[in-house]
Amino acid sequence: MTWLVRDDDVLAVAEVAASGRQRTRGLIGRDTFEGAFVLRPCRQVHTFGMRFPIDVAFCDGTGTVLHVTCLAPKRMSRPVWRAAFAIEARAGSFERWKLRPGDVVEIKG
Repeated sequence: MTWLVRDDDVLAVAEVAASGRQRTRGLIGRDTFEGAFVLRPCRQVHTFGMRFPIDVAFCDGTGTVLHVTCLAPKRMSRPVWRAAFAIEARAGSFERWKLRPGDVVEIKG
């Protein structure tokens, strides 16, 4: 099992997109999602074809959160050029997890 961790605190179960096809598909077509979806590499995301709004955190290579946004379906984020990966979660998750720019996260497991 893979986890999204900040300061040794587990924030959520993480699903990591391991292939280009998984990154392209992402959360498209799902009715619901619990946990964190990690896209690596990733500098920009879209929500075309999605059925629910998402929180997105763009992180650099060290796991530092650079930018956080919430996207409704049929939207596109701005590119975050220094981002190495992105974390997607159901809208409201980052507020519950208190995830903010400057936090350092790890994907463990």
